[in-house]
Amino acid sequence: METSATNILDIVIWTGAAISLLGLVGLIWCIISVSRAKRARLDDEAMRQVLKSAIPLNLGALFLSVIGLMMVIVGIFLG
Repeated sequence: METSATNILDIVIWTGAAISLLGLVGLIWCIISVSRAKRARLDDEAMRQVLKSAIPLNLGALFLSVIGLMMVIVGIFLG
């Protein structure tokens, strides 16, 4: 018989997996964005602008991935 604690931990695990997947999508988007700019052979200033806009998104995506993986680990460990 499943207890409500197990249900809550299942929710934590699956929510963490979804958040981590969202962070992974963000990282892939950053890679594609920068590689497109690199292939376009932009001048130095335009490339700096692309990188300036990609860095905060990259860090945010890494943060989401880490938080999601931490939620998965905590859910597994406590379950």
